[in-house]
Amino acid sequence: MKNLLLGENIRLSSIKEKDIDIIMEWFDDYEFLTYFDILPAIPQIKDQVNDTLDYFIKPQNRVIFAIRHNETKDIIGITGFDDIQWNNGTATLFVGIGDKTHTGKGFGREALRMLINFGFYELNLHRIQLNVIAYNERAIRLYESLGFVREGAYREFVNRGGRRTDLYLYGLLENEWSFE
Repeated sequence: MKNLLLGENIRLSSIKEKDIDIIMEWFDDYEFLTYFDILPAIPQIKDQVNDTLDYFIKPQNRVIFAIRHNETKDIIGITGFDDIQWNNGTATLFVGIGDKTHTGKGFGREALRMLINFGFYELNLHRIQLNVIAYNERAIRLYESLGFVREGAYREFVNRGGRRTDLYLYGLLENEWSFE
């Protein structure tokens, strides 16, 4: 049986105590925050980062993974599902490569492929969705290349730097996905 959380270059694992300081650096990086979330890009202190991680770890409707490089075992990003609706078999996906030395190398794609496989074949999801800010063109190309379909837009939903930007809704159904 294939390990759904182990890829060629990365693996998905739990977040360790030693990872918190690294994650805190990402959540203190304005550029990372402007692409990662629709919330105001306010750098966070350690207690706020811990609260965010606790938000994902405790309830039963969220899953969070560390993205680790296979060779170094270092955390390079985070990914997971939020708003899991078990009765409907739906979840909202998120991903962020926080270590800038590892962006643009395909690790986000690999992490998403593993996460989607995990969602459909381990969590028995029927639908995986995501939201992406319209200016995040690189992420949009990635999501569309994986088969996500743009299903709508929340017009002028995000306010960044005094400029209004749309927020796109994408979805992927289990029967549209090919397990690898």
